[in-house]
Amino acid sequence: MSTPCPSNRFWEIRPGDTLFLIALQIGTTEEILQQLNPTVDPRNLHVGGTLCLPPTGCPSGVFWVVAQGDTLFTIAQAIGTTVERLLELNPNIIPTNLQIGQAICLPD
Repeated sequence: MSTPCPSNRFWEIRPGDTLFLIALQIGTTEEILQQLNPTVDPRNLHVGGTLCLPPTGCPSGVFWVVAQGDTLFTIAQAIGTTVERLLELNPNIIPTNLQIGQAICLPD
């Protein structure tokens, strides 16, 4: 990567990765990844290459990785919080369409 990465956070591209899947896993958008990586062709990611990631945006820095069967309700119950608090911390998620591997920011 020739351009500086302000967050100093990187993703090493693995087989099967797409900007959509990476964005989903780290809780950001494809558009933000493209802005941070203007020289990367999103249709032709190279395995072993790196992408600059945005700052976490998660105040606690702690995430739940969605597994099969997880819902915001079951996640909230498991960690002792509310669905409303999870939505406050994750304004870009679609509560009725959680994806396996998606990162959900958790409260402190």
